[in-house]
Amino acid sequence: MTRIDETLVSAVREMSQEAGRATLGFYGGAVSVERKSDDSPLTAADKASHTLILEALHRLTPGVPVLSEESSETEISERRKWDTFWLVDPLDGTKEFLKGTGEFTVNIALISGTEPVLGVVHVPVSGVTYWGSKGGGAFVAQAGQAPVAIHTRPAEMNRLVIVASKDHAGPRVEALLKRLTTASTANMGSSLKFCLIAEGRADFYPRLQPTCEWDTGAAQCVLEAAGGAVTDLEGRRFVYNKEQLTNPSFLAFGDARQDWRALLEG
Repeated sequence: MTRIDETLVSAVREMSQEAGRATLGFYGGAVSVERKSDDSPLTAADKASHTLILEALHRLTPGVPVLSEESSETEISERRKWDTFWLVDPLDGTKEFLKGTGEFTVNIALISGTEPVLGVVHVPVSGVTYWGSKGGGAFVAQAGQAPVAIHTRPAEMNRLVIVASKDHAGPRVEALLKRLTTASTANMGSSLKFCLIAEGRADFYPRLQPTCEWDTGAAQCVLEAAGGAVTDLEGRRFVYNKEQLTNPSFLAFGDARQDWRALLEG
């Protein structure tokens, strides 16, 4: 496996920030939008970030393959042979990018076997970067400031903060939010939902609508490094390089002592 040291982590952070600057070159202006086979939007910002990251990763770790949301079908079909690879979402939250909310991210994860062992999530508009590695802790750095270690918090069940997708909460999550009258809700796009839990500002993120592996890999690593977890609805740890790149429903949380599945089921 590729050795995870401070040099590698620093290089991937800088890469994510450079890719973020590339996306900002298209932000807030008129951007042409293509539609992919699943009807999700694709912009020039997605493409620019993808190209930059792909070239930078090939220079940084020659021989380690890269799986990106914008990878070709051939590359995707080859991935099952890989033991270690980079998993990239060059612009997570394209809908938020197009809306101008600023809630989009650049996600880069290193996958070893079936687990994320390094994850970087960068927020281009604010300049904030989150990162974490297996055994190395989790951190956040505001633009131009020194890194600060982050940790999940113990859940106060009568004062929960639940994060949900602005566009993809779904009826079961909406029913949960209505039922928990003492809970507050943070609606947010992209992988920032995981990061809120990682830094102890939220408790629970149930996701029952479709996602893909590149949507979750980097942020899962940050959350796990901060003391949290991501599981399927049966309580099994989320894994990667599956037969299908589409993820099952999942629960992301900061306090593993609580029965989050029971809370969801009501």
